[in-house]
Amino acid sequence: GGTVEYPVLTGILIWASALPADTDAGFLLASALFMAPFGLATGWLLGRLSRWRALLWALGPPLVLYAFHNWDLPVVACAVGAVYAVHGWQTSRPLPDRAVVAAVFLGLGLAFKLYPGAFVLPLALHVLTATDPGRLSWRAAARVPLAAALTAVLVNLPFALAGYEGWRASFTFQQLRKVDITTNSIWFWGFRPYSDPDNIWFQETMDWVSPSLVLLSFGVAVTVGWWRWRRTGTYPWIGVSAAMLCGFLLLHKVHSPQYTLWLLPFFVLLRVPWGLIAGYLLADLAMGIGIFRWFYQLKTGGPIDIYGGLAAQAVSIGVWGRAVLLVALFVAFLRAPEALDDAHHPDTATVHQ
Repeated sequence: GGTVEYPVLTGILIWASALPADTDAGFLLASALFMAPFGLATGWLLGRLSRWRALLWALGPPLVLYAFHNWDLPVVACAVGAVYAVHGWQTSRPLPDRAVVAAVFLGLGLAFKLYPGAFVLPLALHVLTATDPGRLSWRAAARVPLAAALTAVLVNLPFALAGYEGWRASFTFQQLRKVDITTNSIWFWGFRPYSDPDNIWFQETMDWVSPSLVLLSFGVAVTVGWWRWRRTGTYPWIGVSAAMLCGFLLLHKVHSPQYTLWLLPFFVLLRVPWGLIAGYLLADLAMGIGIFRWFYQLKTGGPIDIYGGLAAQAVSIGVWGRAVLLVALFVAFLRAPEALDDAHHPDTATVHQ
C-alpha cells in the first residue's frame, strides 16, 4: 500500500536504489550496489577486531542467502562500527569519547532498523564501570544514551516534520503486523491451531506477550552482565548485547530469515562453542531454503500444507532448531570471552605506548 516497513535511513536507501531502475531486476541490482560497500566495511571492521574469525562473516552461508534481499547490511555495519569505535579505533581518546562515537553508530543503526538501539544500555553500563576503575562514572555513562538519542532524533525529525503520517507509517505497520504463516516465529508454529490472523484474541494477546517477554530477556541479560562485572571487574557489553539480540530473535512475533545477518558478527566477536555456531548455521540454512520454497508454492498456486510437505518440514526444522539454539546462545554469549585482537585495542595500545 505504499508503506515502507523500515525506518527512514533504510527508506532512503530503497528510494535511492529505485532512482536508476525501470525493472525489478534493475532495482535489485541498484540495491546490491548500494549495500555491497556496507558488507565489505563490516568484513573489514571484523577483520581488524578479530582477525581470521571474520571469515565467519565473509564466507558464511547467511551472506550468500540474505545479503541483498532486505537492506540489512547497513544496519549490521552500524552495529559493528560501534564495537570498533570502542575496541578497535587506534586513538588516544579515552573510553567515554570512543563510546560517544559508538553511540552515534547505534543511533544511526536505530534509524536503519531498530535493533542496535538495544545495545545502548549495555554500552552505557560498560562506560559506567570501566571509565574509572574503583568508582562508577555516571556522567560519562550518561553521554552514551544522550548521543544515541540525539543522533536518532536528528535523523528522524526532518521526516516527522515533513510528513508525520508517512514517518509514522513504518512503526504502524510493525505494530499492526499479525502472527501468521509469514512470520516464521515460535508463536505461529507453537500455536498453530490458534494463530489464525482472524483470531482477534490470540493476536491481541501476542501484541503484549511478545514484547513483554523480549523486555524481560533484556533485563535478564543486563542483570547477568552486572553480576559478571561484580565478579570479574569488567562489564561484558558485547556479550550482553548479543544475548539481548538472542532474546529478541526468539521472542519477537516476527523472525525473518535474514535476521541471521544481525547475529553473525557476534559469532566473530565472542568465543562461543563452534558446535553452537555450526548448528545455528545449519538450522538457518534449512529455514532459508524452506521458507522461499514455501513462498514459491504460494505464488504458483501449488499445494500448501503447514503440517507436512518438504518445505513445511524444512521451515519447522529451521524455526525450532534456531529457537533451541538461541536459548543456548543466550547463555553462551553471557559467559563467552571476547575474541578481540589485543594488538588493536586502543586501551592496550595506550599501555604499550
